[in-house]
Amino acid sequence: MPTLLIYNPICGDRGAKTLITTHVLPLLEHANLTPDVVLATEHAGHAGAFVVSHLEQHSGPFTVILAAGDGTLHEIIEALTNTPPKGQRAAAPPAKLSFALVPSGTANALYSSLFPPLPDEDPTAYALRSVHALIEGRPSAPLTLALTSLRSPPATRAPPRVAVSAVVASTALHASILADSEALRAELPGLERFQRAAAQNLTRWYNASVKLFPTAAAGVVQMYDPETRAFVPHQHSTEDDPIVDLGGPFAYFVSVVNVDRLEPKFRIAPLWRDVKPEGAALDVVVLRPERDPSVQMDSDEYREAFSEKLKGVLGGAYQDGAHVGLTYADDGCVRDNGEGWPVVEYFRCGGWMWEPDDIDDRAHLVCADGDIHEIEKGGKATCSAATPSDDKSGFAVFA
Repeated sequence: MPTLLIYNPICGDRGAKTLITTHVLPLLEHANLTPDVVLATEHAGHAGAFVVSHLEQHSGPFTVILAAGDGTLHEIIEALTNTPPKGQRAAAPPAKLSFALVPSGTANALYSSLFPPLPDEDPTAYALRSVHALIEGRPSAPLTLALTSLRSPPATRAPPRVAVSAVVASTALHASILADSEALRAELPGLERFQRAAAQNLTRWYNASVKLFPTAAAGVVQMYDPETRAFVPHQHSTEDDPIVDLGGPFAYFVSVVNVDRLEPKFRIAPLWRDVKPEGAALDVVVLRPERDPSVQMDSDEYREAFSEKLKGVLGGAYQDGAHVGLTYADDGCVRDNGEGWPVVEYFRCGGWMWEPDDIDDRAHLVCADGDIHEIEKGGKATCSAATPSDDKSGFAVFA
């Protein structure tokens, strides 16, 4: 089976080259596994274009040892999904592509979800766990993809654009954070830039309407119940009428696949790991300000007050996902005893549709694994989960 080794020398703390030359290549040599190609990426899009070119010349399953972050992984998957090799009609790799990941990016959401960091673990040993899984011949785990279709207004008759994610598809605060954090990368190359961008956007509310669609396995939309600590059918989702409608405004709207966290300690969707979904599914985490009993209207005063509460709630994600158990008291105070109205709406569904208000520009932003897309005025975004059709196709990771 062909093996490509690709590394991004400038991502994260710029340590990928050292990891490759000092640790990964000697480990592969000891295991008698020689990569067919070693590529250092030189510009955005390089990794994706290279893998597409490889597939145009070689058939059959292959492996990519990837020392980079979630962004480079996304680039490869999106390039293969939206630009299939010559002669291939399906928007997917013609054979199974398995990744052995060497975490070298800023957040490394997929890697830290597959390999939750252990206290006092040696950083180098930790970074080589996926490579060891490859060498030891462990089966690779298939990846679910989130396919987000960005649709123009019907009158334009333009075909939809499709953004592919292996980690996150989001709108609202998360999309605004990713949009604004890029300008801070040079000044703050680490996770601090996300915190700075979050502070700039905490008082925003996003006007949109949402539909949630059921999973094929459950037949309904499910919602996490803090009291029973389990997913249950949403009260408005039945087998005869399974679609759930959510009205805005929204403060936070994030959907994930394959991950329970977006940073090593930011466990935003803990149930993805604790209660693995059956079949294709998205875990969706939502915060809507007007569910707060203390919010009386949309005003600067109430937005400022809710932003302080929002910081505290999302801070619970850094406490092993404690935010999903928070509830409101009658006066709007947030408590953690599992009784009352859930602060966080945590859904498991097969897909969602986001239709932004035309006058709210920020509500038109959609994030797909760090790439920011904009919904045209009068348009909408529809996201659905997809899994490989069999064990010989799609994308997978050695874990």
